[in-house]
Amino acid sequence: MNLNAQRILVIIPAYNEEASIGAVIREIQDHVPEADILVVNDGSSDRTANCAREAGAKVLTLPYNVGIGGGMQTGYLYAKEMGYDIAVQMDADGQHPAGELRSLIAGVAEQDLVIGSRFLGAASFRSSAARRVGIAFFSRLVSWVTGERFTDTTSGYRAAGRKVIELYARYYPTDYPEVESIVYLKRQGCRIAEIPVEMRPRTTGRSSITPWRSAYYMVKVTLSVLMSALRRPLNRTAVTE
Repeated sequence: MNLNAQRILVIIPAYNEEASIGAVIREIQDHVPEADILVVNDGSSDRTANCAREAGAKVLTLPYNVGIGGGMQTGYLYAKEMGYDIAVQMDADGQHPAGELRSLIAGVAEQDLVIGSRFLGAASFRSSAARRVGIAFFSRLVSWVTGERFTDTTSGYRAAGRKVIELYARYYPTDYPEVESIVYLKRQGCRIAEIPVEMRPRTTGRSSITPWRSAYYMVKVTLSVLMSALRRPLNRTAVTE
């Protein structure tokens, strides 16, 4: 794929990430200078928006915190309206090395969505035992529901082509959306592949997922995935390749 012929947008949802957002943007610029960068400032109370602008990114500021789902759908709506060919989702906390971007983007030549997996090939990622159990559970659940093997359904490091941009602009799950969003795409007949990527521990701050939120997450997402799998497919003719 000739990346220079593609219009690429990197979408970074960010909530109170002033300590890391500048470095994340500069790393993207170093590795994929032809890509545009959009930071969706999700109602931050710190200098996230200013730091992102100072680093050279475009910024959309939401009036209050809507969560990762609302932030990402905002980004996909922007990508659709502005005519981008590829949209990449990245975290604002530094966990996703920009050195993996070109591999993700290149995969869109043959797939509708490419997911960076922490658990394929030589890739390795250490996290808490509880989180590893959750990741394994959801990967098995989605694999069972879709009939296709997935290893890292909670990964937020993804590259989407035009078809997925159109679909996600129309609908994107809200709370903890990564898992359900895969099932949604499979219902639309999308081609999805995982590739191995190395990821880092977050560079600043701490995760907002507490034990109580983890329990809520497990129940809610499991029900959402099962309900999504039971729905009839939407009209695929409404979305062009």
